[in-house]
Amino acid sequence: VQLVESGGGLVQPGGSLRLSCAASGFTFSTYCMTWFRQAPGKEREGVALIGPDGTSTSYADSVKGRFTISRDNAKNTLYLQMNSLKPEDTAMYYCAAGSVCSLLARFFTKWGQGTQVTVSS
Repeated sequence: VQLVESGGGLVQPGGSLRLSCAASGFTFSTYCMTWFRQAPGKEREGVALIGPDGTSTSYADSVKGRFTISRDNAKNTLYLQMNSLKPEDTAMYYCAAGSVCSLLARFFTKWGQGTQVTVSS
């Protein structure tokens, strides 16, 4: 099982980034996928999840209306479009695969290595 995140970087407040998560080693299309983030000194927070076929999504209140999760099962890839970024969005972002659709980290055993997002002027 491998999950590889990319697309992070430094962006100014109000800017946008698109994160990607390339999956391999498991049947991607049968798993729920969730994006998490973790800032220094804080707990890992689930920000968005998507069901196996992409028709169901859910977002944390802190990102609702600004972030959009999507997936391409033909490409085994998960995405997170982040708009109107704020300094408080600064964190390491991780993707995770699970048989349970949840924003809670305890339900997930398959994790990527993370990609850093920094929102600063």
